[in-house]
Amino acid sequence: MAKVSVLVVDDAPFIRDLVKKCLRNAFPGIHTEDAVNGRKAQAMLAKESFDLVLCDWEMPEMSGLELLTWFRQQECGKGVPFIMVTSRGDKENVVQAIQAGVSDYVGKPFTNEQLLTKIKKAMQRAGKLELLLGGGARPAPTSALNESLSALTGGRPESVATRAAAPAAPAPRPAAAPAQPAPSAAPVGRGQAQLRLASGGSMQAVIKALSLKEALLVVKRSEQLPQVLEHAVIDLEQGDNAETARLNGYLHAIMAFEPKPDSDWLQLSFRFVDQDAQKLDYLSRLIARGTAQKHFVPGA
Repeated sequence: MAKVSVLVVDDAPFIRDLVKKCLRNAFPGIHTEDAVNGRKAQAMLAKESFDLVLCDWEMPEMSGLELLTWFRQQECGKGVPFIMVTSRGDKENVVQAIQAGVSDYVGKPFTNEQLLTKIKKAMQRAGKLELLLGGGARPAPTSALNESLSALTGGRPESVATRAAAPAAPAPRPAAAPAQPAPSAAPVGRGQAQLRLASGGSMQAVIKALSLKEALLVVKRSEQLPQVLEHAVIDLEQGDNAETARLNGYLHAIMAFEPKPDSDWLQLSFRFVDQDAQKLDYLSRLIARGTAQKHFVPGA
């Protein structure tokens, strides 16, 4: 029986691996190819046929929108589902993609369920859902964290499955509640950011330090804690001209910001995965403007 062939296009290896592993887990026997940018994908699409294209928007050499526009002009590309998987979720970007002929849209960060739901709908509209499910689909991992861990570590950690198997029991209430410590002073910095997590929700953050590889962020502790290796998107405010750098990455490390276990603030190490020259230029300008503050003290 013929296999469904999927082309995954993204300049970030982490995202490509994440998407391909999700597809292989959900649809055994599926055939996947990948391309590091729109230009490489264009050459592949001109030579061979694919049943589905999953494509990032911002990439070097040729953007996802440019690839989509070209592909829809080709006879072979008129009926093929083309899904944008990108952090560009603004209304004008969505309209542009629709006008160019996009089949659907998946915003970063995404969960496996969100991605697979969009894929099934697009394949159903194209009359290829049965072909996709023909290999005997099995349930995909229910947690984006599981997928991120598997992509980065080959599935070695065993504690994740244990946590996902059953909800955590509520902590027992002590007989006599200890005196509450005085609230910590809010961290102060010149750089502001918004962190959007694959597990849902977003967190306002203050930039402690910034480089071309990672950002050190300080966030307010909340009930829903971010997880190490969780896929996320960070929006970095550019400042004077209100420009925003939207970058993909994952949480590399999490620790208490203050030297105490009940710290009200957490310090996150956010590793970037994008290779796009425009995004690196965003970062360079942010660093040059001194957005990140090296010496950073709560309440300073």
